Amino acid sequence: MVMMGLLAGLVAGIAIGSAVYGREIRRMARFLRERPAESNARLSVELPDGSSRELARAINAQLDTIQTERITAMVKAQEFQRDLSSLAHDVRTPLMGAQGHIQLAMEDARSQATRNPGTEMQPHPASDRERHLEVALQRLDDVRDLLDQLFSYARAADPDQILDIEPVAVQPLIAEVLVGHYPEFEERGWEPILEFDDERFMLEADRTALRRIIDNLVTNALRHGAGAPVITQRGDAIAFSNPIAAQAAAGIDTARLFDRFYQADDARGSKGSGLGLAVAQSLAGAMHLHLSATVERATNADAADALLSIAITPTNS
Repeated sequence: MVMMGLLAGLVAGIAIGSAVYGREIRRMARFLRERPAESNARLSVELPDGSSRELARAINAQLDTIQTERITAMVKAQEFQRDLSSLAHDVRTPLMGAQGHIQLAMEDARSQATRNPGTEMQPHPASDRERHLEVALQRLDDVRDLLDQLFSYARAADPDQILDIEPVAVQPLIAEVLVGHYPEFEERGWEPILEFDDERFMLEADRTALRRIIDNLVTNALRHGAGAPVITQRGDAIAFSNPIAAQAAAGIDTARLFDRFYQADDARGSKGSGLGLAVAQSLAGAMHLHLSATVERATNADAADALLSIAITPTNS
């Protein structure tokens, strides 16, 4: 009889425990089912046993991960919206300018026809009409350049892009890019300087992508620099340094220099989309390279220039 009583008590205890655990599991399931996706609530435990606590910790860890990913996605969505607004402004401005100049040229043509009825006016190279049309064409060229940069950025950021990684001799590639920009350097009276510790220095990279990075850095120096760039190789690093106006240096945020559409305060309104360095950084990352920037501001209060340096380094260096 005693054994039968113990057995009955054991069975009853198991049944009660099973019911309690079942109720706890159902409570957890209901919490997860009814919890709003944006909620910060976490799963609590009503039973004192370690298994329930371990399960709750695992579930809460997953909820933390999901929340972090959701916040990251929201931040990226906000950044994308800001980028779209900036892009819309960058495209709209030259188009409106082109439209205005074309309208002025048309009004000029109409006024000439009114003053000389029945007479076909021959365009004059220095006429206001031709000047307006030239400006309009320049504005449209700016839009084309912006769209080209957008296309380049989209390709550079494509995770499925195929790169042919191989040892690339860097100095001849830089020299090739500099020769391509010779007319621009000559116009400014600048003579770039190449200083390599090892003229045979190579980087593991895709040659076409590395050439694009170098070209974008040289273009940036030409567009925003106040003097000829100095390109150096020290160890594993390639540095592009050029003087910039002190006022421009004050407006540069090096932490954001490689962000999409970022333009320093002093560069706003100048030619450029703010995508060239973003393209360069994206291509560099795809080849396990990294771009970093520093600005050395002049210590002399009377000095006009500062020095902007952008370095290319392997990520494992």
